[in-house]
Amino acid sequence: MSGPLDGVLVVDLTRALAGPHAGMMLGDLGARVVKVETPGGGDDSRGWGPPFVDTPDGGRESTYFFSANRNKESIALDLKDAADKAVLTELVRRADVLLENFRPGTLAKLGFGTDVLAELNPRLVTLAISGFGHDGPEGGRAGYDQIAQGEAGLMSMTGSGPEDPQKVGVPISDLLAGMYGAYGVLAALLERERTGRGQVVRTSLLAAVVGVHAYQGTAHTVGGKVPRGQGNHHPSISPYGLFHCAGGSVQLSCGSEGLWRRLCTEFGLDADAPGFATNGERVARREEVIALLEGVFADIEAPELLARLAAAGVPAGKVRTLDEVYTWDQVESQGLKISVEHPTAGPLTLPGPPLRFFAAGADGEQETTRRDHTPPPVLGADGEAIRAWLSGAEPDGVPQPEGDDVEDGHAT
Repeated sequence: MSGPLDGVLVVDLTRALAGPHAGMMLGDLGARVVKVETPGGGDDSRGWGPPFVDTPDGGRESTYFFSANRNKESIALDLKDAADKAVLTELVRRADVLLENFRPGTLAKLGFGTDVLAELNPRLVTLAISGFGHDGPEGGRAGYDQIAQGEAGLMSMTGSGPEDPQKVGVPISDLLAGMYGAYGVLAALLERERTGRGQVVRTSLLAAVVGVHAYQGTAHTVGGKVPRGQGNHHPSISPYGLFHCAGGSVQLSCGSEGLWRRLCTEFGLDADAPGFATNGERVARREEVIALLEGVFADIEAPELLARLAAAGVPAGKVRTLDEVYTWDQVESQGLKISVEHPTAGPLTLPGPPLRFFAAGADGEQETTRRDHTPPPVLGADGEAIRAWLSGAEPDGVPQPEGDDVEDGHAT
């Protein structure tokens, strides 16, 4: 396994999306990720669809599961069973990182609280992802992406207007929580090099969305404003957004007065017209700016408009459907598609990792990006090999913590 995390062992107890996405990010970086799943059904997302891929044996595989579980191994363990707990204990002893997204307190009920984990492996870095935080007045709430998008304010800022709240087109609070979680794990691993000890990293869907409020957050905390949805146009820059033209639409951005002047020169507009000369004036009169530009663009087809904007040096682009994205040569050039051979579903094309790595030297750069990706695993496919590895690595017996019987306690 190549990559910056080569030699790092991650035990992934998570399911659905936030935790699995974090685990996949670590796997993409070269870590060995052992995904622990429930016997029988495995990760919930194995059943989420359509779409599904039919397999030769009459089964089916979920494309949702494929999206968050490349570069992992799978072992099925019943964490209420003493023998399977012993296997998990062995994994914890050897692990560098453990990922969990149970509801707060559930892992302790299973006999693997943070005190037990620290005793088994003082160097262990644990990532715990919850819905709304592990403590506080609502710390026990289950976390579901769309609920978190609403509760954390994102939906109130997304949509055509204040009365039209909309969720983002992907489970963004789940994905952000996974990304922040992986970022925290890397920081904890780096600190472990200095201290010799691991620690617990916590994040939540709530924290992840608040963490990306950016200028909308400070518009409220500093400026006293309450941002609301206003469609496809920027709240603080004008013109910046989606504009209709003949037979379609384009997006453009005038993030500086220089770009505004280039736009006006190209299309015969007066950049210094009263009420339009500065960004602040244009933001205050946004609807007039939109009407002005869409009037100019009304007889220009999108390809011609994009060409003219490019020639004028005004940043612009089209709105692509996903089939257009994945056939775009620029996406191909950036390694954003990978090919793997799945043991039951056959050849798969998957979205690829978003990072590339290069070694710089006197002779220039040499790309060191990992290329040897493995497909999302079949449930329990690696269980026998993992058990054999564990028994050969430490044959002196393991403790078997007693856990209470617990209900399904996953948080995200």
